[in-house]
Amino acid sequence: MFEQAFKNIDDVLWKEAGCTTELDYTEQTSWLLFLKYLDGLEQDRALEAGLDGKKYAFILDEPYRWETWAAPKGKDGQFDHNKALTGDDLRDFVDQKLFPYLRGFTQKASGPNTIEYKIGQIFGEIKNKIQSGYNLREIIDHIDELRFRSQIEKHELSHLYEAKIKNMGNAGRNGGEYYTPRPLIRAMVQVVRPRIGERIYDGAVGSAGFLCESFDYLSGAANPPGNANLPIGANLTTTDMEILQTRTFYGKEKKSLAYVIAIMNMILHGIDAPNILHTNTLTENLADIQEKDRYDVVLANPPFGGKERKEVQQNFPIRTGETAFLFLQHFIKSLKAGGRGGVVIKNTFLSNTDNASTSLRKLLLETCNLHTVLDCPSGTFQGAGVKTVVLFFEKGSKTRQIWYYQLDPGRSLGKTNPLNDDDLKEFVELQKTFADSPKSWSVDTRALSEAEGFDLSVKNPDGGEVVAHRRPQDILDEIAALDAESAQVLGKIRELL
Repeated sequence: MFEQAFKNIDDVLWKEAGCTTELDYTEQTSWLLFLKYLDGLEQDRALEAGLDGKKYAFILDEPYRWETWAAPKGKDGQFDHNKALTGDDLRDFVDQKLFPYLRGFTQKASGPNTIEYKIGQIFGEIKNKIQSGYNLREIIDHIDELRFRSQIEKHELSHLYEAKIKNMGNAGRNGGEYYTPRPLIRAMVQVVRPRIGERIYDGAVGSAGFLCESFDYLSGAANPPGNANLPIGANLTTTDMEILQTRTFYGKEKKSLAYVIAIMNMILHGIDAPNILHTNTLTENLADIQEKDRYDVVLANPPFGGKERKEVQQNFPIRTGETAFLFLQHFIKSLKAGGRGGVVIKNTFLSNTDNASTSLRKLLLETCNLHTVLDCPSGTFQGAGVKTVVLFFEKGSKTRQIWYYQLDPGRSLGKTNPLNDDDLKEFVELQKTFADSPKSWSVDTRALSEAEGFDLSVKNPDGGEVVAHRRPQDILDEIAALDAESAQVLGKIRELL
């Protein structure tokens, strides 16, 4: 229904010198989508107020509403070309009037969970990169074709938007920050099994994939009609939906682009006012986290490889520059007693011998039941260049036994051959009973020694961990042979031209 509109928008953005990557395309589409969504939300609220005999107080002043500057309509309901801005007039209005006006909402807002606050945060750092007012007019016309009114429309838009986020994830090194493969997220949600009434948290929210998939799981949106295996909450009451909308999903995000994408992604999945804060999670001192600040479930893929400043490290008992290790401490502290976590982390965390790694493993084993470790194959994350594991744990009791599962899809994962839901079916099924198999086994933690640094390395007793490394010379010879073959094919193509 809307797929062609998204393609047309990308085609126009391709002509813009300031938009060179998938990240730019998604950013510029996002702020326009948000304003279009906001216009529909305001119109619905005004209609509801009118039916109740009340007057609706609009969030945006009239000159800055979508229906005024972006898509003015005549009395016949048709687009009014005489009133519509275009060219330099449109660009100047957006840059010099609209964006400054929207940025001011952070100060006007009564609190961080209001739509006003989110407007101010979204437009606080994002810039309009569409410098041709004619291109901007063309994009606005395509955006105006989109509708957010029905759940069917939102569902299709959410799939198209997720596809854009996935393309960002494939757009080189930086793009991977925004995208965790959805099959992996869905498997993590199924293992952690959130329930309606629980508070679910991601302190490194990115594009909000974990929160969106949790919402789909709890609302039953992830299952086709008539499926007997619907998760808890499939048949939602009005109270259930109100709890899901307002008191279930919480996130924090440092980067402005990821923040706007997270907000937009959650809106398209059906969460009207996402509880996402635009802040650096790691600047919060762990000692300041109180019981009221804690959550029932943590699901996250924190950034790894980054180096945090010394003053940020002071907020943590185990001080390290490794961002992911600081996040793991934050997540453990943020869970309630009995709370459940599923966290993606580099596999080197399991065996590194530095003080921070060994201290953090000790903390995890002594304060939580680390019941499951999922070992992910290379290529799970496009462009990341590192292997990862997923830690599943429950806070409040020591770890006695760890169940390992070595994921092996039987093929090399890559951009054209990504991880899929079927690859993870066996893991999800075996994990329910911690069953042994050629790919899974259990380790008694009494065998772990503090002197050896609580080494949690993945060591399949069936020998699954042994990798036959090829000689560098063999690899170079193969590359040379492939290059020669490519040159031969190109030569034949040239002969045909």
